[in-house]
Amino acid sequence: MPSSHSATVIALAVAVGLQEGFGGSLFALAFILACVVMYDATGVRLHAGRQAEVLNQIVCELPAEHPLSESRPLRELLGHTPTQVVAGALLGLITATIIHLINGSGIRA
Repeated sequence: MPSSHSATVIALAVAVGLQEGFGGSLFALAFILACVVMYDATGVRLHAGRQAEVLNQIVCELPAEHPLSESRPLRELLGHTPTQVVAGALLGLITATIIHLINGSGIRA
């Protein structure tokens, strides 16, 4: 499944670049936002999900009388793999480009 977060922020950056120019400060801001979001999706959130997996395993191995043994499991699927982020970025790039081409040809979407 492609990352919808990556698709959204890349579509935003590409749309801003196509509309305002790729050399402007607005595009730079949108591009930096996209980089931060994609880094978060593959780095921070993915590793948090892996930590949740380990913590859930530890809690499962606790004795039944331990106060944490009845706690709800943590969500393990928090982040995206690099492939999912790249697929989302490509989807965002293609979507923004197609919409720009449709709007530029006089056809209103």
